[in-house]
Amino acid sequence: MLLKGYRKRIFRAECNPSFESLHCIAQLDQDVSEALPYLNASLGGFTYIKDPPSVTFRVYGKLITVYGDRIAVNALKDEEEADKILNWLKGEINEAWQKRDQIQPSYESVPQPQMMEILKLLPRQKGCRACGQPSCMVFANLVAEGAKGPEDCLPMGEEARQKLKEYLSRFRVARF
Repeated sequence: MLLKGYRKRIFRAECNPSFESLHCIAQLDQDVSEALPYLNASLGGFTYIKDPPSVTFRVYGKLITVYGDRIAVNALKDEEEADKILNWLKGEINEAWQKRDQIQPSYESVPQPQMMEILKLLPRQKGCRACGQPSCMVFANLVAEGAKGPEDCLPMGEEARQKLKEYLSRFRVARF
């Protein structure tokens, strides 16, 4: 086990304290820098930076960045959600490190689904909102981030749904 623990700090953005969402910084008890290329390979990071090493994921509308000494998460509902994400990441970091001899490390950012490509496959019925979103563009962005899937667009026909599933299958989307 590489990462044994962390200390988290939950806060609101200082630039706009009226924001309802919370942010979290978790200071790691161990340096996980060496595990980051393996984590990037196993989860498919949105952005990978070599020096100093960090990997960023877009998951369910959140940006999650893992550095060697800390994890930063934005747009949290509450502390419980922060704990869920941090525990998931702790497990993923440890699993990637444990299986590093079976994983080809990746020092590159992985291609991500494109919102406009997803939008092209949606029925785009004016004022529909069957998915609970104000527009198909918002829904397409959530699909690109992994927060929604083809099954969440109720008016979508089966052929289009299958095309969207095929398109998304080309990408690895981290999910906790």
